[in-house]
Amino acid sequence: MPGLPPHSQLIDGSLVVAARQTKFHMLAVSLLEISLHGQAPAHLRVRRQMTVTLGRDQRPEPDIIAVHADRDGGPELTTYQADDVVLAIEVVSVESRTRDRERKPQLYARAGITHFWRVENVDGRPVVYVYELDPATKAYALTGIHHDRLRLSVPFEIDIDLTEIDRW
Repeated sequence: MPGLPPHSQLIDGSLVVAARQTKFHMLAVSLLEISLHGQAPAHLRVRRQMTVTLGRDQRPEPDIIAVHADRDGGPELTTYQADDVVLAIEVVSVESRTRDRERKPQLYARAGITHFWRVENVDGRPVVYVYELDPATKAYALTGIHHDRLRLSVPFEIDIDLTEIDRW
């Protein structure tokens, strides 16, 4: 819908307008986005603050997503479809805690997005909670909690020094 404030989301049929972002949120998103851009394989693209259409009443905007390169679309693209997305990442803010910790993971899992990360601020440092979709239950299972370093083999080889946020 034209004329909406930037970063408006449709969740459960209601418009949600993002509050002002904190410095931690900006730094965490930047650290992850830049790191993932440098490590993503050629068949994936990393995108920031793009909505994902999950259904008629669901169009959330994850902080970062990794999408299939062949479904990345042209420069006028305004939303991705759930099956375009391999990874959705939410950096938790005070005003979005319930949505980022509870509602959005439920929606992403039901839509079949295989990987989800939730990033929390613990004493000014990112702690990354990594989840993978259990296809039998269509729910996320926690596969790890990463404090100083994020090293994963899925959805691709990832190695991020989370303490780098201190240098930014």
